[in-house]
Amino acid sequence: MSEIKNLNPVCIWKNFYALTQVPRPSGHLEKVQQFLLDFAKQAGVEAFKDPADNIVMRKPASPGMEKKKGVILQAHMDMVPQKTPESKHNFETDPIEPWIDGEWVKAKGTTLGADNGLGVAAIMAVMEDKTLKHGPIEALITADEETGMFGANALPAGELNGDILLNLDSECWGKFVIGSAGGIDVTATLDYKEVETEADDAAVKVTIKGLRGGHSGLEIHEGRGNANKLLVRLVREAIEECEARLASWQGGNMRNAIPFKAEAVLTLPKENVAALKELAADWQDDFQDEYKGIESGIEVICEDVETPKMEVPVEIQDNLINAIYGCHDGVIRMIPSYPNVVETSSNLAIINIGEGKASLKILARSSREDMKDYIVKTLESCFSMAGMKVETAGSYGGWDPNPESEILNLLCKEYKALFGQDGIIQVDHAGLECSIILGKYPNLDVVSFGPTMKSPHTTTERALIATVEPFWTLLKHTLEVIPEK
Repeated sequence: MSEIKNLNPVCIWKNFYALTQVPRPSGHLEKVQQFLLDFAKQAGVEAFKDPADNIVMRKPASPGMEKKKGVILQAHMDMVPQKTPESKHNFETDPIEPWIDGEWVKAKGTTLGADNGLGVAAIMAVMEDKTLKHGPIEALITADEETGMFGANALPAGELNGDILLNLDSECWGKFVIGSAGGIDVTATLDYKEVETEADDAAVKVTIKGLRGGHSGLEIHEGRGNANKLLVRLVREAIEECEARLASWQGGNMRNAIPFKAEAVLTLPKENVAALKELAADWQDDFQDEYKGIESGIEVICEDVETPKMEVPVEIQDNLINAIYGCHDGVIRMIPSYPNVVETSSNLAIINIGEGKASLKILARSSREDMKDYIVKTLESCFSMAGMKVETAGSYGGWDPNPESEILNLLCKEYKALFGQDGIIQVDHAGLECSIILGKYPNLDVVSFGPTMKSPHTTTERALIATVEPFWTLLKHTLEVIPEK
């Protein structure tokens, strides 16, 4: 696993490997914050943790380059903690186990954390390199981006001094991102009084798993299955055909990840258990056929379990099932002027039902504020009809493209000079912290770029080795040719 330290460029891969050995799931960042502060001290650069739990580093200009515009290198320190069903990994204590699989770096049984660990590693490489020529450089390594962009949202005004922001959180080498979608968290909740399960009923846990999951911004348009949306189809038919009742439901675990697994415990008359299992087998065949070419590992599994003493009352159960069924999930529409880019979407990310409480969490995204409002009201209408309380949080605006950006034009010029081809300018549906930072520092000139990664937020996350070296070459060269103020 330590072989990745020897990949080129060593300055990035050794730092990335060091990061993989430090637990850093969203919400548990104390260890990585101290790791970054210790690194900065060893590298001889100023560093501090700000009131928003971000780590800020400052490196003075090389001699003779003091008049250059200041550059802020930005990435986030947290990673999405997803693991395979058989993995025993504890994200709060255990290191990630990276390994080389041909042209890719992957992790054993977990997310890799290249999102956004490679960006952090590149910042570390810049900070410790004594041979680089550059103007004033600041690093902004933000906290808890994956769970609500909390570090960026709480970034103090007046903390940063730079003129240019290079966000290193894009995931396709050769593309320069100049805009991204805004987003908002929608949560629907309901408290209910459980009722006793029929004394002679049996119980079956129905699990849908083996889906690809994925990034709910970058991969929402690929038509991947959402485990919650698949499970509701089966559960509703089980209620109608097998006299089933809902006792509990758990599906998904990250607001910005397409759920790849969901399970529900159903109670039902013992004589109907065989029919339920036949129904589940039929749905597995249907799902596999529906998602042929997109999903290859869909499983629908039934397990006999101990019958719970309590379950959801029938009228509440029906309302919840209807709400889950009716909740919009996936793409709503594409950007008219960029027809290959998603404009508005929603991801039915997390469902927890049981013990008298129901909670549904959705991340809605749009590059238009009016359409973001539209999807929120669509979801509110759906859940309100089920008697649920609907709340929103963590709203952030979209990042409006600026095709006349000076740093964009410089990057495109240098990219072509170095690699002999034109870079691609694009707008992403994924939410980037750039929009939030621009809201606090509106005069910044901003571009996002990075090496190629696939399937972030999933256990198949991987980084394309061959793209890291040219990424580093472009970053170094661009710092050298930053214009003067």
